[in-house]
Amino acid sequence: MSVYITDHSTSVLKTHSWRTASNSATYLLPHITPTSKILDIGCGPGSISVDFARRANNGHVIGIENVPDPLDQARHLAASQGVTNVDFRLGDIHALEFPDNTFDIVHVHQVLQHIADPVKALCEMRRVVKHGGIVAARESASMIWYPENPGIDNWLEITQRMGKAKGGNPHPGRYIHVWAEEAGFDLANIRKSTGSWCFSTPEERQYWGGSMGERVRSSGLAKMAVEEGYATKEELEMISKGWREFVEDEQAWFGLLHGEILCWK
Repeated sequence: MSVYITDHSTSVLKTHSWRTASNSATYLLPHITPTSKILDIGCGPGSISVDFARRANNGHVIGIENVPDPLDQARHLAASQGVTNVDFRLGDIHALEFPDNTFDIVHVHQVLQHIADPVKALCEMRRVVKHGGIVAARESASMIWYPENPGIDNWLEITQRMGKAKGGNPHPGRYIHVWAEEAGFDLANIRKSTGSWCFSTPEERQYWGGSMGERVRSSGLAKMAVEEGYATKEELEMISKGWREFVEDEQAWFGLLHGEILCWK
């Protein structure tokens, strides 16, 4: 039931590995205690999961993915940093293999937009979190950049069209609290907030624009876009050129707004 429009190629994992609890889950950090038991769904290469584990140093973190591709990298990251209270395994967000009331915190970051039934997923997350525990979700809501860039315009249009056609919900951050209510959370127990990323320094532009440009050249997204008729190779090259221009422009910046929810059971 995943509708992910790319894969876990090097360029994709490079993007995901940059994410930490500090830059991608600040809204949740005050609620992590040294003994927290945390489930991190859609953990990818494990950078957020390992960060959680360091903070819950007397607790435990489980990171799950629906495919095995990034899990070796996640295990290597934990081992290289001497973090032992985390493990990584396969799992399906729509059918979590854990008993009811197991975790203090259940967390997703940019996952609900890539699955076919986000309400069912939130129901499962609610089932496995303890009474008094927290389900936390952060999803992209909107993007903006300077200066105008036809290549990036085309990138956004194509990726949104692909996501919708596959049954996903691109950039749903503004209404994820509605899904949470449908999953059984009382509105009074849902705290809404926003967070953002901004890429403007030369290093930040190289990281973001470089990895995005690489994705449209060599990832599963590029292959799917051409094979299934969402874009031509020429269009993808124009997009890649747009990202190169973004990286090289000293005045350029890219902002991404996220919607965030904390849901108490």
